This record gives sequence, structure tokens and C-alpha cells, in this order.
Amino acid sequence: MEGIKRRNTKQRAIIYDILTSTDIHPTADWIYEKAKKFIPNISLGTVYRNLNILKEEGKIIEIQDSKQSRFDAKTQPHYHFKCEKCGGLYDIEKEEVLISTNLEEKGYQLKDAFVILKGICYKCKGN
Repeated sequence: MEGIKRRNTKQRAIIYDILTSTDIHPTADWIYEKAKKFIPNISLGTVYRNLNILKEEGKIIEIQDSKQSRFDAKTQPHYHFKCEKCGGLYDIEKEEVLISTNLEEKGYQLKDAFVILKGICYKCKGN
């Protein structure tokens, strides 16, 4: 796919705008429901195709969340926290997570990490 120039479609622009306007890490179905308000005849397949293109272009990331994928327009390296009570998925900055081992001393060169921390979120903790 490298080197292929894709035109920036109206559908893709709307899908990307929807993603950049939220921090809830939505599913494709959620994005589809929002996109229908702007493009009533859009199909779920079109949403999936455009999400894949945005992912290939490095504009979004896909997060595998057990049963379904969720999407994030925040592409700089960061972790996620998954609440086991409400199902919320929250951004956690890398600096907020302590890594107990010094990987470089062991000969590893860390370039990126995909981490999902699980527990109870601050909203549910009080309930």
C-alpha cells in the first residue's frame, strides 16, 4: 500500500473529525451512529474502510478491547486504563507508569509499548 496516493474523501474527513472530538475511544458502531447525522446514507462498511485507511496513514490507532476494536486519534505514545466496572477506556501518559526494569541494561531497545492497565476508574471507585 505504500506509495498509493488516496484522495481525502468527505466521509473520511467526517470520521476523523468525530474521532478527534472525543476521548472515549469509540467503537466503529459508535462512530457510524455519529457519522449518520452528517451523511445519512453512509454504511458501516464505509466507516470500517475509512478507519482502516486512517490507521494505515498513522492518523489514528486501533485498540483491541476484548470483543471489539476501539479507536483513538491520539497517536503519540501513551497507555490506556480499562475500568472493569464501567468499561471506560482512559488515556494514561507514559510518565504516569513506572517501568520496574531497566530494559536497556538488559540489552533491549524499547521503541514503543502497547499497554492496557485494568482496574476500577476514579468515577466508579466511589460507587
